[in-house]
Amino acid sequence: MTVPMAILAFLDSGPTHGFVLKRRYDELLGHGRELKYGQVYATLARLERDGLAGGVGIEHGDGADRKVYAITPAGAGELDAWLSSPHVPTGRPSELFTKVVLALVAGRAADDVLDTQRRAYLARMRELTAARRDGDVVDRLAADYEIAHLEADLRWIELAGTRLETLAEQVRGSTASPTVPASTSTEDDR
Repeated sequence: MTVPMAILAFLDSGPTHGFVLKRRYDELLGHGRELKYGQVYATLARLERDGLAGGVGIEHGDGADRKVYAITPAGAGELDAWLSSPHVPTGRPSELFTKVVLALVAGRAADDVLDTQRRAYLARMRELTAARRDGDVVDRLAADYEIAHLEADLRWIELAGTRLETLAEQVRGSTASPTVPASTSTEDDR
């Protein structure tokens, strides 16, 4: 839902066309995940269909004419509702949690999974710390956010490492499968 909300927020500052929306998104939020023009225009079409944004004119230029979009009152309400609702993670943790559990299920060394991930997180933290020195305030704040999450994940890795033996026992207990007889055919199957 982030891309539609980002486009609504950009439109909230004034009507514009897709090229500017893409450029603003890429500058502020894209870093490594830039939007494709097709995604921008598909999102604008959905926002227009849903009554959250609408075309308000055409901008003529050197190249092709560009449709100018503006946020609607319904779009401003949707943006306000999204901004004021807290984000609370739910469900099972990330793929790392799943890898640890499945490593144990498969009889593999889950501590190797944790060690590999720890090294990757520490390397990423070094990259982010170096990048913060040269970045603008948006880049620094984004790096701070990612570093904080990496630090939390590193704490979880340490905690998981202390619980691997207990977790392994529980996983082994929950995966005990019933013995399958050599022949499973019945008279109905014949």
